[in-house]
Amino acid sequence: MNRLGTSEQASLSRGWVVLLAFAAFLLGLGYGFYVLWHNAPSLPLRPVSARADAPPLRGSLEAADGTPLAFSTREDARLYPLGLSATQLIGFGERSTGKGLAGLELDLEKLLAQGQSLRLTLDPLVQSIAEQALWKGLKAAQADWGSVVAMESKTGRLLAVANGPAFDPSAPRLNLQQDISWRNHAFAYALEPGSTIKPLTAAVLLEENMARLDTKVYAPMSRRIAGWTINDVVKHPETLTLSEVLKFSSNVGITTLAERIPRETLFNYFKKMHFTDATLLPPLSYQPRIAVQVAAPHVRPVHRWGPAEYANATFGQGFLITPLHLAAAYNILANDGVFRQPILFEGNTSQSSVVFRPQVAREIRKALTDGIAENARLPGYVLGGKTGTAQVVVNGRYSNSVYAALFAGFIPSNTPRVTVVVNLFHPKGGRIYGSQVAAPIYRDIAARLFALWGIPPQLDNSSGKGKLVNR
Repeated sequence: MNRLGTSEQASLSRGWVVLLAFAAFLLGLGYGFYVLWHNAPSLPLRPVSARADAPPLRGSLEAADGTPLAFSTREDARLYPLGLSATQLIGFGERSTGKGLAGLELDLEKLLAQGQSLRLTLDPLVQSIAEQALWKGLKAAQADWGSVVAMESKTGRLLAVANGPAFDPSAPRLNLQQDISWRNHAFAYALEPGSTIKPLTAAVLLEENMARLDTKVYAPMSRRIAGWTINDVVKHPETLTLSEVLKFSSNVGITTLAERIPRETLFNYFKKMHFTDATLLPPLSYQPRIAVQVAAPHVRPVHRWGPAEYANATFGQGFLITPLHLAAAYNILANDGVFRQPILFEGNTSQSSVVFRPQVAREIRKALTDGIAENARLPGYVLGGKTGTAQVVVNGRYSNSVYAALFAGFIPSNTPRVTVVVNLFHPKGGRIYGSQVAAPIYRDIAARLFALWGIPPQLDNSSGKGKLVNR
């Protein structure tokens, strides 16, 4: 048998020593890593693809009940799950980054980009009701665009801010009327409110004890003021009560009675109604303080009100306010004389102030209930409001073909829950008046809200025949 020599045995022994030493080194190294991992559980495990400087996920916008209106994901950027609903209010952002380009997405860019989510006061069902009625009415009236504001009467919370025509926020540039359809007309368009102002002028007369609803006035079909002719449209008797002035929408009647009001007094009431307030919505309580953009109203200073300018102001011509301003003013009548600041975000506080005595507000609502336009009536329910038709200034002059058609009212009018303002711009086809095209939209909204609330029609048994109330 062959045996290894002494030198060969020594070489083999050294090999085993090296091998064992290397194995011990590997075991020690592995144990060391184990100890480090085991004793450091607070170190977060991060995906390999994540970056330490990755921006926060863009904040979401939600309706009052938590329904998502706009939210972001890492994969799909910005999503708008309600499709066409409330698109002009919400706006839209860049597809890749979500950065706001229009609407609330733009106004609230600083907050949303920081990951701050916000909950709006919108009620998705009321919003849908307002939109369906508006879009139907827009088509019937062949109007360029329109808006609806629905405000909770007691709180000032905006339940619906509807606009039309609609657009897809996921592909906004596909709309050929993008300049029109992107715009939140309820907030961004200031217009002359027309005859919807007459009930507010009447409320000032009552509040200042300068007239009653049964006060009579001589009101021919036209009159001259400072070289200008003021005309009435609806045929009526030459002598009218203040209630009938509202019913027949008499420009002559309201301007004649309003001569009892000092100009400074009416102007101060316009200020109390916030017709001069460019920051109608309260700023958000977050930092930085941000306010949603509302078009600035334009009311001439009182020292620039001559006889003709003052007369025009009493029936809603010669000054500009947004539909939101008009809704807030009508809500004073709905809320028994108390102004409630409109609010769009949950958590905001609605500031309040007294403008009229409760009895004055109730009397004006009663007059608007008794004299409501035929197209706004809903058998079985108590509704009230006022129509308006305002000429639009085109190229510096009042147009004879472009009008804004309005309706402002309460649902219901005896105990208001919601105050509604409807506005259609440039209706065509021979139907241009608020009574023709805006009043039916208000009626449709009222019918659907009563169904939503589970309120059946009322019967009038005063005649013993059980007829539906038709007011």
